[in-house]
Amino acid sequence: MTDNAGRDVRRHPGQTAAATVGAVFLLVGILGFIPGITTDYDQMTFAGHESEALLLGVFQVSVLHNLVHLAFGVAGLAMARTVRGARAYLIGGGAVYALLWIYGLIVGHDSPANFVPMNNADNWLHLILAIGMIALGLLTTRDRTGTHTTAGRTRATG
Repeated sequence: MTDNAGRDVRRHPGQTAAATVGAVFLLVGILGFIPGITTDYDQMTFAGHESEALLLGVFQVSVLHNLVHLAFGVAGLAMARTVRGARAYLIGGGAVYALLWIYGLIVGHDSPANFVPMNNADNWLHLILAIGMIALGLLTTRDRTGTHTTAGRTRATG
């Protein structure tokens, strides 16, 4: 596909993946503020494990948790503008979610350290997000010759 000046305007698969993940996070952040989609909305706190609001009746959320989703979504859309940024967002974001999964396993659900907040459903979702985002980052930025594409250049992966 080309634009009016004859330039190639196709998005790289990695950019599409990062933009899609970013858009989903934006949607989740917005949905977290909608009563009905978020049950016990009136029990939502700004932060902390005391928040009883549940996105889709399953995932514990707070105002801070929703704001983090919104920020993560904006970051994904912004970083999807380049292949290098998309790769960094997917792999780096996946690493962050792996750390959140470990954190959620270590920190008690009723602990003051559970400031985001997170429950068991969040913990397992974080593991799935970690694996999925890292896989997307690795697989969608690899071309058919076994190299990783970064900012219009390729490098061998060995």
